[in-house]
Amino acid sequence: MEKPQYLINVCASFRVKGEAKGICHKKGSHNLLGYMEEGILDRDIDARVVSTGCLKQCEDGPVVVVMPNNWWYKEIDSEDKVDEILDALENGEACEDHLFT
Repeated sequence: MEKPQYLINVCASFRVKGEAKGICHKKGSHNLLGYMEEGILDRDIDARVVSTGCLKQCEDGPVVVVMPNNWWYKEIDSEDKVDEILDALENGEACEDHLFT
């Protein structure tokens, strides 16, 4: 298996003891994983989506991080916002509207 061009990390708010706490989980970040995966396939983007433990940015959650570019996105709580990120990623660009500043 070859490494993908992008790794998309979606905060699922899991803590060390395995408990889902925090804003990202409460705002349904885990519900967007499937939608994001479908969007990647539809756009033929070379990427993988994974859920992560807490990224310690609760005040700005849900948080999505695109690597290796280190693009950190805040308040990604809807399919529309996911589409905006994936549309930009399809062109190899960051979605400026949702980046941490």
